Amino acid sequence: MRRIRQLVLYLKPYKSLVGLNIISNLLMVFFSIISIPVLIPFLEILLDQKELTTEKPVLKMSVESIVDFFNYRLSLVIIEYGKEQALIILCFMIVLVYFFKNLFRYLSLVFLAPVRNGIIRDVRQQLFEKTLILPLSYFSEERKGDLMSRMAADVQEIEWSILNVLETVAREPLMIIGALALMLYLSPALTLFVLVLIIFTSLVIGGIGRNLKKQSNKVQEKLGELVSMVEETLSGLRIIKGFTAEKFQSEKFSKENNAYRSMLNRLLWRRDLSSPLSEFMGVSMVTVLIWYGFRQVQIGDLTVAAFLAFLYAFFSVIEPAKKFSTASYNIQKGIAAVERVEKILMAENHITNPETPALLPAFQKSIEFKNVSFFYKTDETQILQNINLTIPRGKTVALVGASGAGKSTIADLLPRFYEVTQGQILIDGIDIRQLKISDLRAIMGIVSQEAILFNDSIYNNIVFGKEGVGMEQVIEAAKIANAHDFIMSTEKGYETNIGDRGMKLSGGQRQRLTIARAVLKNPPILILDEATSALDSESERLVQEALTKLLANRTSLVIAHRLSTIQHADEIIVLRAGKIIERGTHFQLLENDGEYKKLVALQSM
Repeated sequence: MRRIRQLVLYLKPYKSLVGLNIISNLLMVFFSIISIPVLIPFLEILLDQKELTTEKPVLKMSVESIVDFFNYRLSLVIIEYGKEQALIILCFMIVLVYFFKNLFRYLSLVFLAPVRNGIIRDVRQQLFEKTLILPLSYFSEERKGDLMSRMAADVQEIEWSILNVLETVAREPLMIIGALALMLYLSPALTLFVLVLIIFTSLVIGGIGRNLKKQSNKVQEKLGELVSMVEETLSGLRIIKGFTAEKFQSEKFSKENNAYRSMLNRLLWRRDLSSPLSEFMGVSMVTVLIWYGFRQVQIGDLTVAAFLAFLYAFFSVIEPAKKFSTASYNIQKGIAAVERVEKILMAENHITNPETPALLPAFQKSIEFKNVSFFYKTDETQILQNINLTIPRGKTVALVGASGAGKSTIADLLPRFYEVTQGQILIDGIDIRQLKISDLRAIMGIVSQEAILFNDSIYNNIVFGKEGVGMEQVIEAAKIANAHDFIMSTEKGYETNIGDRGMKLSGGQRQRLTIARAVLKNPPILILDEATSALDSESERLVQEALTKLLANRTSLVIAHRLSTIQHADEIIVLRAGKIIERGTHFQLLENDGEYKKLVALQSM
């Protein structure tokens, strides 16, 4: 029920539309109910069982009084104009009643559509915004494809399984109650008999769907695995083709795909059983009801016309009951999707803004790593141990070491992509945890080994995240990054679309665009994470020239595998297994005859 209450909270912004929907449903039910007693005099005239009422009754506020007055007025019409004229009047009333019934039914759907679609938009927007603020550690523990499945398939499942039945949940109980009230008025004994049959049927049908939510949860998880496989396949298509692993990957996907199909078949078999079983049980109930009703007519407790109207009222209960039964199945299936979506919405974000953030003036002095240690909380693997490091303003500090030494982790801790486990990172003496995250990251620019670009124009990729940027500024940034010439050689210049992840460009061109983006931001602190390691010699030369211009008079933290690119760094930090084992300039470290000299010798070879 907590999941359903959570969805109900989303209704708040749409309470006026929900109110109009409820009013429309009430009016629709009202006209549905009164359409049944209107049939009784119609049937009595057709069956020639109408007893004329010539004495005018006293009109009171009761059902019996209203019925007597209606019979009196109809009797006057029959006496004065004949039965045919009375039938015409009754036919017109029936048409009018059904017109209003369907009018308000349509209006209820009109008012509900913006609510349903609005809630789905809100849930999807919340998921996307939550994804943007979650720390990187969350995504290192979750499969990207599964997250995509939750944002697409699970949100869609909420619409299909839960929000589509809002109409049913809001309307059908009213219809059932109204029809049962009319049945109770027509024949209490017959209504009691029907209620016993309905309770028995509900118990039989209810037993089928008890584990539907559990099965649905497994189906959605399996779909998430499938989406993950598709995402990984698309990302690694070059490797799959290069290793002629198409058959292997196809068989692997086929196995998971068949497992998903089998699970989905079992789920749908169980869900789809509700409607035919409800219909079969309903027909069985009608058969018993006709037998019992015939006995009531025979002993004079019920007229034929009233019995036929009772049957019509009963059928008015059966259809809403079937819809309500199907809705309960769908709700169980949808709750599983709600739970998967809530796992993201309720995920803990431990990297947050302080309650009273400190003001960060212009960066003036230094960045200091003070006794910093870090380990992943999932497996408590120690990544960094007691790191002490100072980067003075305007200086370049380079991090070198074997893979897994902790270089990228140090770079990720500075903009608070991850949170330090022990120690402090200070900027001008202020702990970065005391700063507003947006203020902290606003003074930093990042150029990573993989050029992160978006399926958009060159211009929009360079100005990414900035507003009010003129073309002159963009061109100037591109020139500093040695990117202007190749941009102008493209089909539409700065308006050229570069495709998914910039795949229409070469590796060096993509990297120069990311450098242009960093130049345009003009941050006082730069983080370069192996920005040239994946490039050929010519591209590396152009990118290195751009980086040299970018690093001028900036505070920089540089991670490099190619040691030739950091020979002029103000300080080089050598890491091994999360510890600093050497530090100094290029020439000082060569004289030490330690780890750094071995790395240089290996690269020289």
